[in-house]
Amino acid sequence: MRDAVIVEAVRTPIGKGKATGALHGVHPADLLAHSLREVVRRSEIDPALIDDVIGGVVTQVGEQGSNLTRRAALAAGYPESVPATTVDRQCGSSQQAIHFAAQGVIAGAYDVVVAAGVESMSRVPMGANLIGAEDIAGVGFAERYPEGLVSQGISAELIAAKWGLSRTQLDEFALASHEKAGAATKNGSFEAQLAPYAGISHDEGIRVGSTLETLAGLRPAYYSEEMAARFPQIGWNITAANASQINDGSAATLIMTSERAAQLGLRPLARVHSFAVGGDDPLLMLTAVIPATRKVLQRAGLDLADIDLFEVNEAFSSVVLAWAHDTGADLSKVNVNGGAIALGHPLGASGARLATTLVHAMHERGARYGLQTMCEAGGLANATVYEGL
Repeated sequence: MRDAVIVEAVRTPIGKGKATGALHGVHPADLLAHSLREVVRRSEIDPALIDDVIGGVVTQVGEQGSNLTRRAALAAGYPESVPATTVDRQCGSSQQAIHFAAQGVIAGAYDVVVAAGVESMSRVPMGANLIGAEDIAGVGFAERYPEGLVSQGISAELIAAKWGLSRTQLDEFALASHEKAGAATKNGSFEAQLAPYAGISHDEGIRVGSTLETLAGLRPAYYSEEMAARFPQIGWNITAANASQINDGSAATLIMTSERAAQLGLRPLARVHSFAVGGDDPLLMLTAVIPATRKVLQRAGLDLADIDLFEVNEAFSSVVLAWAHDTGADLSKVNVNGGAIALGHPLGASGARLATTLVHAMHERGARYGLQTMCEAGGLANATVYEGL
């Protein structure tokens, strides 16, 4: 039976998604091209062997529109014969790209694929693809959800309220993310995965030295009188500190069969063992990671205790803490090198970034199994199990 293995996984440092961020001046096609170029350079393969490039991008408009992945592949120097496509499963777009790539390899449709992602949130603002749309719901959706949905920040507040998560718990988790990311940077855990670019060689958003007292002084980020009246149960505990950042960055993985890797003299980092997608209440929006985790474990034939390391996207502290509560996962195994609260969350790149961080951490620690899951707008989630090799 054919399998799918990751033989290379790289990412750019993650820049602050502001005009002052180190990657603001980089066009998103060039930002993705850097990671695409690096997976080829590091693996030393002939890029003509690549059957497809699948890239995740969320805000597909302006500079990120019109199949950005194709332009990036050409900018990276790939032959014109190498095709490319761009996918959107919101924050899980590049994790979905990995799923599509691995599925294609296992099915025999591909032998060698690059799965990647990019987002330049400083150049293409979040929500820019909705500008001018008077109605994005349509009649049927509006009839099913007559009160309408809410922003992800309100969803995060609803999760905190439903799971009884206090401001202190949320801030403690956020502080730990920065501390772990800072330690990983200092001890060199990110060096093997990072591809410095545009004068930046480290993740810009890590704040070492923050305190709970400092975090406690921040105001709620999503409070409004309208939402307070609609949801009186909300405690208004989500702040800029316990939410993910707005960022720029890209990541890429090189996927092929283990047989092809052996032929090319490449040593895989991990096997893409199992994958699943899940859906949940679109009002809570960010909770589908819970059923998706259960689903992928069932498909993998594994128990939670079999997983050595987890990467759970830190869209908000409340998402990861609710996930850990309902799955029973040991938080000491989760995001061991920090997560999106510290490292950042460049939307379309994040799925591939988490995969890159996870497989390198597995390799460094000799882990057998790793599980990645990503909450996504609309009540969606991807989940992937990797097996260390």
